[in-house]
Amino acid sequence: MAVIQTIEGLKSGHYKGVKRLKLCGNLTTFPQEILSLFDTLEILDLSNNPLTSLPKDISRLHKLKIAFFSDCNFTIFPKELAQCRSLEMIAFKGNHMTTIPEGAFPRKLRWLILTNNEILELPKSIGHCHRLQKCMLAGNRLTSLPTEMSACRKLGLLRLSANRLAELPQWLFQMPELSFLSFAGNPCAPTAEDNPILSSITWSDLSVSDLLGEGASGIISKGTWKTPTEAKSVAIKLFKGEVTSDGSPADEMNACIVAGQHPNLIDPIGKIHDHPEKRGLVLELIPPHYTNLGLPPTLDTCTRDSYHPETVFSVEKCKSILLGIGSAAMHLHERGIAHGDLYAHNILIDKSGHALLGDFGAATIYSKESVQAEMLERMEVFAFGHLIEDLLGLVERRVDEEGGLGEKDAFVIEGLNLLHWKCTAPVVMERPCFADVLEELEGL
Repeated sequence: MAVIQTIEGLKSGHYKGVKRLKLCGNLTTFPQEILSLFDTLEILDLSNNPLTSLPKDISRLHKLKIAFFSDCNFTIFPKELAQCRSLEMIAFKGNHMTTIPEGAFPRKLRWLILTNNEILELPKSIGHCHRLQKCMLAGNRLTSLPTEMSACRKLGLLRLSANRLAELPQWLFQMPELSFLSFAGNPCAPTAEDNPILSSITWSDLSVSDLLGEGASGIISKGTWKTPTEAKSVAIKLFKGEVTSDGSPADEMNACIVAGQHPNLIDPIGKIHDHPEKRGLVLELIPPHYTNLGLPPTLDTCTRDSYHPETVFSVEKCKSILLGIGSAAMHLHERGIAHGDLYAHNILIDKSGHALLGDFGAATIYSKESVQAEMLERMEVFAFGHLIEDLLGLVERRVDEEGGLGEKDAFVIEGLNLLHWKCTAPVVMERPCFADVLEELEGL
């Protein structure tokens, strides 16, 4: 993306014909010069500027597909964007936005990010966005969702955490493709007091060394935990504290604690006590030979993972990964936890196909006594169906001497295709539960 620090850089004319533009520089008004890129501009990022409005003729940017206005000062969603006929992705994260007028969304919208605002309600006209696949609403003040939203039949990912929802609308469980749902931190989800307590580890007994990774919710580092008997190598996760695109770090920590130990989960060891600023967890350290199964979704794939082009697996390894993740998912739902982000990019694997499911940022603790409990599990089974389909596309097609698939491989692939079909049934309660999924996998 072309990054221009000043408006003079844009005025210079050196950037005519660009498809991507990021403009920084404490802008208080929308630079009219951007409109001169009407015939080429596809991605516009004006985040981190104190903008409050957009020009009426922004629709001149007729090729604009993606627009970022995060961490600006918009209190009202700019209705002018509705006229941008190619616009598919919009982000207004962290704007203190309170109001979205009717008819403000463009009809081609696929990906909407409104995380960490003060929105009280969604417009009924969101139901006209029939292509909407990804809707991120965590950290707002929503008390309900408009019934008209049930017309967004392509919706696959919905983030509702840290709002004020007393209940989930029944139509959510009739959405044929919804598979990544989070709603922790709402009145309709159990509170932290309902959760078990993990043992405390004093911050002074920990020492941090190498950075292992950083996500939306926190930073994970390699470290050492000094106990009276040994010095143990561990992973230390310190949470950032603010609401992320998935939800609250406090809810993530609670879900991780409730999940407990399982061979296909990254086990929590303890909760950090007496840190001067942050909450944190001590986790088992994952050996370095584990690698990510997939890559996060791209702007094009939207709700589906992407993979390195050279990725290929044997049928046996594919089955091993699915057995491990299916077992982890069954364990979570037995404890009343919906992972909410059952994606390949949140799975670590080793060469043998042993898999570990991580990242509880979108996890929700729910009541097993709830009338919606079975539907919540089967909603996540659809996400598992995506994983089956992805791995089938990465299977090495080994042929026998007669030029066909080996009998054993052909049997497993046929079985996985059938299981994928069952897991992605458009009617939620017609899908199997994870115990049934595991039984079928073990029979292959």
